[in-house]
Amino acid sequence: MRRRDHNIFANATSLLICGLLAGVVVAAAAFPAAAMSGLAAKAGGETFAQLPSELKDFSSPQITRIYASDNKTQISQFYDEFRSDVPLKEIAKPMRDAMVAAEDREFFNHNGVDLKGVARAFVNNSGKSDSKQGASTITMQYVRMSLAYSATNPQEVVDATKDTPKRKITEMKYALQVEKELNKDQILERYLNIAPFGNQAYGVFAASQVYFNKKPKDLTPGQAAMLAGMVKAPTSFNPTTKEGYDQIKQRRDNYILPAMVEMGSLTAAQADKAKKEAIPRQVRPVGNGCVSVANNNWGFFCDYFYRWWMSQEAFGATPYDRERRLKSGGYRITTTMNIEAQADARKRIADHIAEMDKNALLLAATEPGTGKVRLLAANRKYKLPDPAHPNPLSSDRKKAKAGVRATYPNTTNPLLSGGGDISGYQAGSVFKIFTIIAALEKGYPLAYPIKAEKRYKSGYIIDRGNDSACPGTHFWCPSNSGGGGEGVYDMHSAFAKSINTYFVPLEEQVGAENVVAVAKRFGVQFRVGQDAKYANDPVSANQWGAFTLGVSASTPLDMANAYATLAGDGMYCEPTPIEQITTQDGDKLDIGKPRCIRATSKDVARAALDAARCPVGDSAQMGRCNGATARQTKSTVKHPVFGKTGTTDADKTAALIAGTTSLVVAGYLVNPDWPDHRDRMSHDIVNPAVYQTLGDFMKGKPKEQFKEPENRKIAYGDQKSIPDVTCDSLDDARSRIEGAGFDVSIGSPVESDCPAGTAAGTSPDGRTIKGGYVTINPSQGKAVPPPGPGGQPGGPSTPPGR
Repeated sequence: MRRRDHNIFANATSLLICGLLAGVVVAAAAFPAAAMSGLAAKAGGETFAQLPSELKDFSSPQITRIYASDNKTQISQFYDEFRSDVPLKEIAKPMRDAMVAAEDREFFNHNGVDLKGVARAFVNNSGKSDSKQGASTITMQYVRMSLAYSATNPQEVVDATKDTPKRKITEMKYALQVEKELNKDQILERYLNIAPFGNQAYGVFAASQVYFNKKPKDLTPGQAAMLAGMVKAPTSFNPTTKEGYDQIKQRRDNYILPAMVEMGSLTAAQADKAKKEAIPRQVRPVGNGCVSVANNNWGFFCDYFYRWWMSQEAFGATPYDRERRLKSGGYRITTTMNIEAQADARKRIADHIAEMDKNALLLAATEPGTGKVRLLAANRKYKLPDPAHPNPLSSDRKKAKAGVRATYPNTTNPLLSGGGDISGYQAGSVFKIFTIIAALEKGYPLAYPIKAEKRYKSGYIIDRGNDSACPGTHFWCPSNSGGGGEGVYDMHSAFAKSINTYFVPLEEQVGAENVVAVAKRFGVQFRVGQDAKYANDPVSANQWGAFTLGVSASTPLDMANAYATLAGDGMYCEPTPIEQITTQDGDKLDIGKPRCIRATSKDVARAALDAARCPVGDSAQMGRCNGATARQTKSTVKHPVFGKTGTTDADKTAALIAGTTSLVVAGYLVNPDWPDHRDRMSHDIVNPAVYQTLGDFMKGKPKEQFKEPENRKIAYGDQKSIPDVTCDSLDDARSRIEGAGFDVSIGSPVESDCPAGTAAGTSPDGRTIKGGYVTINPSQGKAVPPPGPGGQPGGPSTPPGR
């Protein structure tokens, strides 16, 4: 008989001592009264009586399983020991019988200590035989493993497993007590769930999965006998090694199956049949963690969940404690990931960009009003880099010369959610929404007009040599994308056309530090050191003029959730990957449930959202858009929709955020490896991926209109009538309108019935915001109709078809 992996008796001397102490056990078991009197005292009973007998409560490490939002589809699992407890009724009877036959044939006949076995081991091990026998019953083995799992420090683990007479006699006393408190079926169930089976399998559920890919209730006699035979020495009897295969087959066929026949568990014919059953030479790979997700495109979401868990102090004071709890707690965790939305997003990404593209198309989506993260997708495989097939060298030449590899096609970097060495990406004009919100909070209405110039001289100070400085000065002079863009705009029309020279002066009036404060309230994480310095210092933030143009790094998840705050009526909900966490005992934890705070008032959120309908081709309820930068969004989604495009200098990033009352999707097209790259990112890639993903999600859902502010003054402000200056001279018209308190400019000539050179009218006409801009449109006179036949005006037009 082979030695156990954990030998019970080290030598004959230990056995002699243990044999003497066993006398106490014999006395205690057979003559309880005598054991408490002189007989026990003579055998060292006082020492025995002083030993503890109550096992500490403990939980053996259990698998934590992670599910999608449907609570059925398993995403991944985490464990330190691959183990999942099952009740005895779900374990095949041949498995129970085989374990008794292999480990303790007198299990049902003793009180926790096999007296005959102790005597037999003592006689055998005192001789010259190389084969040493143990005397541990199933109950004693259960005690030993229980003591190890309930240990509170490393020394207790050593004491529970070290081969010493003291440990042996301690096990005996505990075993006697366990047998008083539990029946045989309860002990066998616990033993089967705690025993090691090798190859990362702990407990019979895991062993059934690893070796036979089945549940323990479905094990055959041959399979059960093989598994039972491994517990004695999992390393030595490992069937995946040549030596182990031969040894476990011999142990199964010549020791365990014959014992099962002898016990009456099997007939001889059944045992012969069992001997013919195949023994696996390979085991099923056991996935662990996010690199082993069931579907690779779930990896980025799984990684986000893991990082979220590791950030929660409720799971432990230290990262080590939190990880241990995740990997041993046996939780059932239902996440917020929507299987269909995740699959649609990954498909839409694949339609527009390849996995081997150095640029990354990143999509993140959250649910307004809850912060639940519904999808995280990218044109990358969530996978550890493969040394045999490494990623290409970085597109950054400096990094490439140093041998640094790119993040494609394989990466485990949190590209979408940030963390580690991912600080985020500049996303451009999507940040203008924060300026609108800050302005509305300060009392500026949506109708607030600003006369935008081609280039605006701001009061923000920058280096004289900067390309954005006004010539010969140190003042920042931003212009509009593509040049031009001059004219009078309000928040609707300026957001629709993304007019930089509207938003920079608006930011100046509101205070850049207040715009930054809004972004912080809406959940933007300032991960770059310089960004954080500005964000946390109002004095520095006051000079952060370019903030409104999106120069601060952010992630798609940050911005999806920021825009979702608008659709959530101004309630910022901390992003969460959790629907429900359930313990082994069925208790539901509150950790991860939506945690929301008011980021801005309902009216401000509703008004800002109304302006945000313009860029994506929807119609505003309280203003005129007069343009759009992603018009196809509305026609594709076919629901009321809001959002914004964003582009950085030289098109190094392209972004689109689009949302409904149900979901907000943010898409970034970036180069994660080299921010200062040379490519020009195309909205033809990122835009359709975003609005198609949103459209897929919204199919079949009822159309839900956005709510209007209760106080409509937030949209229109204080309105005042504009004097009617039709056909007045331009000087008189200007004088009258200025006298009414408006700023006046002269526009382009238009056709009218008024004499040329007089005022044809104003834009706007009728009423506008008090103190706002009014443009006088000069008349160029009445249009002259084209000459008819014979040179007379008003003749018939050219016949059709010519």
